[in-house]
Amino acid sequence: MYTILQKYFGYTSFYPLQEDIIKESLGQRDVFVLMPTGGGKSLCYQLPALLFDGVTIVISPLIALMKDQVDGLLANGIPATFINSSLSYGEIDIKKRSLSNNEVKILYIAPERLVMPEFLQFLQRLKVCLFAIDESHCISEWGHDFRPEYRQLKLLKERFPKVPIMALTATATPVVQEDIITHLKLSDCRIFKASFNRKNLHYQIKPKDNPYYQILHYLKGRQKDSGIIYCQSRKTVERLSTSLQKDGYRALPYHAGLTAEARTENQERFIREDVEIIVATIAFGMGINKPNVRYVIHYDLPKSIEGYYQETGRAGRDGLKSDCILFFSYADMFKIEYFINQKTDEGERQVAYRQLREMANYCESNVCRRRLLLAYFGEKLDEPNCRSCDVCLEPKERFDGTIAAQKILSCVYRVGERFGINYVIDILQGSKNQKIVQNQHNTIKTYGAGKEYSKSQWQAFVRELIQLGYLRLDGDKYPVLKLQEKCRNVLLSSEKVFLIKPEEQISVQKIDAGEDYDRLLFERLRTLRKTLADQEGVPPYVIFHDTSLKEMSIYYPQSLLGLRKISGVGDQKLMKYGKVVLKEIADYCEQHHIMPNQIAHKCSESPVKQPKTSTVQMTLELYKQHLTIHEIAQKRNLALSTIISHLEKLILDGAGISIDSIVATEKQLHIQRAFKESGLEFLNPVKEKLGNDYSYEEIRLVRAKMMCGCEKKQ
Repeated sequence: MYTILQKYFGYTSFYPLQEDIIKESLGQRDVFVLMPTGGGKSLCYQLPALLFDGVTIVISPLIALMKDQVDGLLANGIPATFINSSLSYGEIDIKKRSLSNNEVKILYIAPERLVMPEFLQFLQRLKVCLFAIDESHCISEWGHDFRPEYRQLKLLKERFPKVPIMALTATATPVVQEDIITHLKLSDCRIFKASFNRKNLHYQIKPKDNPYYQILHYLKGRQKDSGIIYCQSRKTVERLSTSLQKDGYRALPYHAGLTAEARTENQERFIREDVEIIVATIAFGMGINKPNVRYVIHYDLPKSIEGYYQETGRAGRDGLKSDCILFFSYADMFKIEYFINQKTDEGERQVAYRQLREMANYCESNVCRRRLLLAYFGEKLDEPNCRSCDVCLEPKERFDGTIAAQKILSCVYRVGERFGINYVIDILQGSKNQKIVQNQHNTIKTYGAGKEYSKSQWQAFVRELIQLGYLRLDGDKYPVLKLQEKCRNVLLSSEKVFLIKPEEQISVQKIDAGEDYDRLLFERLRTLRKTLADQEGVPPYVIFHDTSLKEMSIYYPQSLLGLRKISGVGDQKLMKYGKVVLKEIADYCEQHHIMPNQIAHKCSESPVKQPKTSTVQMTLELYKQHLTIHEIAQKRNLALSTIISHLEKLILDGAGISIDSIVATEKQLHIQRAFKESGLEFLNPVKEKLGNDYSYEEIRLVRAKMMCGCEKKQ
C-alpha cells in the first residue's frame, strides 16, 4: 500500500482513516465512508483499484467531476476512463474495448447509465472488483441534495452480490447515513466517520449591508486568489459577475439558465485558472476537485446547514488557510420561506422549515461557529476556542443581562408558552398590534417593559437564551418559545445571566497565514504550472497542488532526489515535470543569490515523514548484510521484480545503494546514453532502443541512479 501511495500519488503517509478503509475494501467488505471535503475520500477507492485484478466502477453524479478525476489519475500514470453522454457512440465503443481487454483500472459512470439494461449486461461480463458510490447522500430523501436516479442503485446487490460496495459522502446527518446503508443493502457494513472539523477554514458571518461593496472590500489585494461566490438566483449571479468584470476582476457566471456548453466552458476556465472567480448558484461545485479555492462567499443565505457545509467545503481542499464568509439578512430568510410555502407536500415543507431555522440559528449565534457546525453532525469540539471563526477571534464584551433575561422569560411564561420570538418582543416593546390587543396581552405585567432595547437587540438576547439552554423553540413553520427547567433560578433571582450585546457590524479580517515560504518563487512556479497545464489541456492542480509548490518554495530542491521528497510529487510527475521545475528553481536561486549549501541543508530534511517500518526497509536491512538480490528475494519469498522496485525506491530516497553488482558498468553507460537521447520520462523508448539484452529492471535501476545525479560519468 505504501509503495503504491508514493509511486502513484506522491505521498508517504495516509490521512486519518484512509488506511483502515482501504484494508476493509481489499478484504472484499462493504464500507460506508463519511469524510468531509478535502479529507481524501477519492484515494480510498483509487488506491485499492490498483491492487485489485480487475476494474473498479465509480458512480458519480456529474460529467465535470468524472473528467476532473480521470485527468488527475492519468497524470499520475493510472489507467482510468469515463463513459457518459458527452461521448459519441464510437468513443464509447473504444472505451468498452479497453475495458474488455482489462486495460482500465478505474471507470467513472453516472447512475443513469449504470441501470441501462444493455450497460448492465456489459458490466457483468467484466471482472468488477468494487463499486464506489460517490456523493452517496444523493440517495436519501432526507438529505439536502436528493436525486431520484440514485435510488435505483439498490439493484447493485441484486446483480453483483459478491462485489463489495463503498458508499462515500462528505455530508450526512445520522438519519441520512442510516437511509444510505439501508437502501443500498450494505451487509455487515463497517462505518468510518472522519472528523467534520476543517481546521484550515475560517468561518465568518457578516450582516448583509451593501454586500457588493463588502465583497469588493474583501477582494482588494486578493486578485490572484481563486474563489466561489454563491447566490440563490440566476439574476443575482448574472448581475454580480457582470459588476465584478466591470471592476477589473476575472469572474464568470454559472447557473442552470446557461447552456450546458457555456456552463462547461466557464467551469473549465475556472479550474484551469483562466479566471479567478466563479459566481454561481448551488448548481456549481459538487465534486469539483480544485484544491486551491481560497475563499467561498455566500452572497445569500443557504437553505440548510448541510448545503452550507458542503459549499464551504470547496474552500481549502489543499489544507491551506481559506475564508468562508456568509452575508446574513432577514430579508433572505423571508424569501426562502416564501418558496417553502409553495411546496405542495406537507412533509417536505416541515423539513425545509426546520432546515431554515437551524441555518438562521447558526447565523444569529454568538457561540463558536465551528462548535455549532460539528454539533449539527453529531461531533463535539473539545477546545474552548477554535481560534478560527469570527466569534472566537473577535470575542464580544458581555454584560449582566439578568434583568433583560427575566423580562423575556417572564413574558414567555405569561403568554402560556404559545407564541414565537417576534410576538414576545412586540409585547416587551409595547406594540399596539391587533393580535396583542385581542389576546389582552397588553394588560400583562411585561407589556412595554422592554423599550430600552431595539427589536434586533431583543432578538439577539432571545437567541442567546436559546443557545444557553434557558429557552427552546418548538415547531417547524411557526415555532413557539418554551421555557426550560434551567430558567427557574433566573426567574427566582438566584442566578445571573451574562449576555452579549449585539453589534450592528461584524468586521471581516484577513487572517495572517503565517506561512514561511518564498512567495515570489511560489508565484513563478504557479506561472510555470499554468503554462504546462495549458499545453496539456488539463487544470493546473493536475500538474501540482499549491501545497507542493509551497513546499518547493520552502526547500528550494536542486535535484530530482530533492524534488521527489516534496509532498505530492510521485514518480510519474517527477519524470514528466522534474527537469523544467528544477530549472525554474535553479534560475530563481541564482538570480536571488540563494547559496547552494543552504539549499542542500534544507533539502536534506524531507518535508514528509517516512513510515517507520515497511517492506522496503526490510529489503534495505538485508542489502546491508551484503546479500545478493536473488538471495534477498528468496529469503523474503518475493518476486525478483519486487525487490528491484524496493531498491529503486531506496536509491531515489538517497539510501546509498550501489547497482554495480546488479548492472554491468558497460550496460549502465549504454542505458545512460539512451536516456539522455530520449529523456527520463518513459522506459519503453529506451528498452526498444537497447533490445532484449537489457531488462526493464536494469533500466529502472540506472534511471533511478541518474535521477539522483549519481550516474557514472562517461
